[in-house]
Amino acid sequence: MNRQIILDTETTGLDRKSGHRVIEIGCVEIVNRKYTGNEYHVYLNPERESDPGALEVHGLTTEFLSDKPKFEEIYQEFIDFIKDSELLIHNAEFDIGFLNHEIKLMSKNLTTIDKHVSLITDTLQIAREKHPGQRNSLDALVNRYEVGGYDRELHGALLDSKILGDVYLAMTGGQSALDFTNQIEDQNKLSKETSSEHMDLNLKVVSLSEQEEQTHLEYLQRMQEETGVEPVWHSKDT
Repeated sequence: MNRQIILDTETTGLDRKSGHRVIEIGCVEIVNRKYTGNEYHVYLNPERESDPGALEVHGLTTEFLSDKPKFEEIYQEFIDFIKDSELLIHNAEFDIGFLNHEIKLMSKNLTTIDKHVSLITDTLQIAREKHPGQRNSLDALVNRYEVGGYDRELHGALLDSKILGDVYLAMTGGQSALDFTNQIEDQNKLSKETSSEHMDLNLKVVSLSEQEEQTHLEYLQRMQEETGVEPVWHSKDT
């Protein structure tokens, strides 16, 4: 089972060394490249105000956060949710840095996030390798991969995790592409199981013209470029 947790945070500002804190954590679970519906979401009381610029981005006021739990109160349930998973984070250094800072404020003896998970993958790095020299912010990737259906007037940790999930699946081949491949594998298996029943049939074989074959190969090439997945028909062994 490939369990991945898409994670995002919102903070009171950009610099944890200046005392800024985490105010929201949002996580979405994906297993074998499919959403499970399992999510983790919490607002936190940072015991300080947000910078004006940060407040403009997330809209989470001091008054709204004043009765929310502190990080130490949700620490264990958060760790339990992400434990042993692969974390997918856009600009992971920022979010992991802030979360580890929260942990160290609790106790310097507690272990950091990376000790609780199997892997931390930075989707920003994936985007930079796939689209060198281009803008690779989450907003830019949303436009590039035409991810829609979300109201993003204000940023939110859970909302951005869901958006990043869609972007990640599109950027790494697409959920639909994987499902389609599985269907083809099932059909091939069924074909092998029933082939003996048709051994005696006199089947007519229709050959493609060179032009038809070239058109078909060009179509498969476009499919591969768009999805990042090699079509099963593209193999020379099929």
